[in-house]
Amino acid sequence: MMLRFQHSEYLWALVLLLVLQLAFLSISWWKRRSVRKLGDPVLVEKLFTGYSRRRFTFRFLLIFLAFLFGVIGLANIQKGSRMEKITRKGVDVVIALDVSKSMLAGDVKPDRLTRAKQLISKLTDKLDNDRVGLVVFAGNAYLQMPLTIDYSAAKMYLSTVGPEMIPTQGTAIGQAIQVSNDAFNKKERKHKALIIISDGEDHDEAAISKANMAFDNGVVINTIGIGSPTGSPLPDPETGTYKKDKEGNTVISKLNEDELKSIAAAGRGIYEHLDNNTEEVVNSLVQKIDSMEQKEFGENIFTDYNSYYQYFLAISLLLLVAEFFIPEIRRSARPNVVVTATEKP
Repeated sequence: MMLRFQHSEYLWALVLLLVLQLAFLSISWWKRRSVRKLGDPVLVEKLFTGYSRRRFTFRFLLIFLAFLFGVIGLANIQKGSRMEKITRKGVDVVIALDVSKSMLAGDVKPDRLTRAKQLISKLTDKLDNDRVGLVVFAGNAYLQMPLTIDYSAAKMYLSTVGPEMIPTQGTAIGQAIQVSNDAFNKKERKHKALIIISDGEDHDEAAISKANMAFDNGVVINTIGIGSPTGSPLPDPETGTYKKDKEGNTVISKLNEDELKSIAAAGRGIYEHLDNNTEEVVNSLVQKIDSMEQKEFGENIFTDYNSYYQYFLAISLLLLVAEFFIPEIRRSARPNVVVTATEKP
C-alpha cells in the first residue's frame, strides 16, 4: 500500500465531528429561539448591530476543519518511499469469520463477534512471516481481504467487520470454505491453513464435503467454536429487547460444537472452544501453524515511509489561531465628530 495511516485507530475520533455539528445546531437553534422570545426577529436583530451570524458560522467551520486536520495529523498519513523484495518463510493463513446476527449473542462477553475479533487481532500480533487473508460469511461468503503480510491492513479491515455487511442471514460454512479455498494458490498442495470462527448455528449440509475437497487441495482446516452449548438470547436493536420467533418465544442461539468438530476432523486440523481463554486458543493456533511445512515466498513491500503529520497539525493550528482572532461581533465604525471653532469676541 503506497499510502497508509500509521495510527489508524485515531481515526475513530472523527466520530466526534458529529458531536461538534450537533452542538453547533443546538446553539444556533437556542439563539434563534431567544431572539423570537424578545419580539419580532427582524427588529430584535437590528438592536444587535454588531452581531454577525455569518461570522459565528465561519468560526464554527474553522474549528470543525481544525479538528479534522488535527485527527488526520495524529493518525499520521504516510507514503511509501522505498520498496524492497522481502523473502520470507511462512504459511498462507485465511481466517473465515462468521458475522451472522447470532454472533451478537452475549454468552461470551461482550459478545461473540467482538471476542472473535479480539482473537484475530491477537493472532496477527503473533504471526511473523505468514500471509493472512480474511473471509466473512453469514448466509453468503465474501473475500474481505486477499492474502497479505501487511498486518496493519488486516486490522484495519477487521475493524470494519459487522453483521450489516451481509444482509442474508444463516451460517454458510460450506460456502466460506469454498471462498477461502479459492483465495489460496491453486498450484500449491500444501502450506495452506484455514481458520473458521463461528458458533456453527444454522449450518449448511455442504460444509463437510467442502472441507474434504479443500483438504484434498492441501488446506488444513482449524475451527474455533464461540458461544455456549446451552445458548443465549439474541438482542434485537429495533425493540431493545430479545428476538422472538413467530410464536412469541425468545430465540436462543446455541453453539453447535459437533458440526465444527466434524469440519476440523475432515480438514485434519484442531478444534478449540473460545470463551475467556483467548490467549490459550491463540497459542494453540500458532503452534499448529508453526508445525506446518513452511514455504519461501517473495513480496514487494515498502520498508520506508515518509510522514506528513506535521503539515496537517500545522494547518490545524493555523485554523485555531484564525478562529481566535475573528470576533463574532463586528466592531462598529467610530462616528465622525465635527468640531466647530467659535470666534472669540
